[in-house]
Amino acid sequence: MRRAAVLTALAAAVALGSGCAAPRPDAARTTAPAPPSRPASTATGATGAPAPARTPAGSLLVADFGSDTVTFVDPERGAFDSVEVGTAPYGLVVGRDGRAWVATAEGVAVVDTGTRERLARVPYVSQGIGKPEHGEYRGGGMGIALSPDGRQVYVGVNRPGGNGALEVVDTRTLEVTGTAEVGRRPFDVDVSRDGREVYATNHDSFDVTVVTAGSLRTRGIEVAPYGTEGGLGSWLKPHYAVVRDFDGKLLFPFEGERLVVLDPRTGTSRVERMTADTHQHGATLTDDGTLLVVGTGPIDPSRDEGPSLTVRSPGGQEKVIPLDGPHEDVTASRDGRTAYVTGGFTRDGYWNGITVVDLDSGTTRRLAAGDRPLGIALL
Repeated sequence: MRRAAVLTALAAAVALGSGCAAPRPDAARTTAPAPPSRPASTATGATGAPAPARTPAGSLLVADFGSDTVTFVDPERGAFDSVEVGTAPYGLVVGRDGRAWVATAEGVAVVDTGTRERLARVPYVSQGIGKPEHGEYRGGGMGIALSPDGRQVYVGVNRPGGNGALEVVDTRTLEVTGTAEVGRRPFDVDVSRDGREVYATNHDSFDVTVVTAGSLRTRGIEVAPYGTEGGLGSWLKPHYAVVRDFDGKLLFPFEGERLVVLDPRTGTSRVERMTADTHQHGATLTDDGTLLVVGTGPIDPSRDEGPSLTVRSPGGQEKVIPLDGPHEDVTASRDGRTAYVTGGFTRDGYWNGITVVDLDSGTTRRLAAGDRPLGIALL
């Protein structure tokens, strides 16, 4: 596709958002809300009522960016419970112990996913976050990841109008033990397989910050296969990344056209062809190395394709499955045969649910799930 006309039109725009347009009020909610949440301060069974059954394995957990909750979802029947965590939760990650770590506008919430209770919320220490609020331009936590040993949580913190921070939370003491400066709006955070490096994908500065886990030393690597023309007004920025198991390289999908394969040790990269021709956001890898990438829809409707899920084999062959409406993030079932794609989206057009995708047949079905769900994890 030719991008020159798009970049010229956007160069004059001053956009601070994920997709790259001028700031706007939060969009209206379009479908049924999540089930009523239980107050975070009420312990299970504290009133004498029977304690709810523990959360079944294989359930899904989504971050409700449109409210202050996370929602638990049965992948066959839909939402069945929600828990208050803090304002506008964005990303989340679940450890082997069943605790979920949720990046909200106020701090990192800790949730026991078995009993469905909020255990704590760790406030950020970075200055310049602003008051807790909703909307895609809010300050506070965005991308979040766990160290391989489960002892640290790394959260990318957006400081509106400036560079972000990576905050390190000790999972035993529930305290922030260190910070590192990163780029603008850290959409995603990933950790190397050996735990020695942390990668903050910085949407608005066209780069990834490589953070040494022990010393918190940083170095930036530009990730801009279309260049940086248009600055904050550009659509062509990095959003989410994944770390490839066998060689530790980072994969950044762009526009359903280009996959940047970056070696974080050397800073060198190459570009592989993609085929979906759609603006891309969330990504994940299945256990066999299949890459799943969410296509949110077109930049230019006259040239680009609609929303989709790209299924890319380790060898680079792609199958593109159409989706009904914009989506944001994705996770996969343990057997790698089913994808769960959140409808929250960080722009207009989001909806309150999950699309369940059979990766073999390409068939899809929708589940009601939460209030503008963004981050998602399989329990």
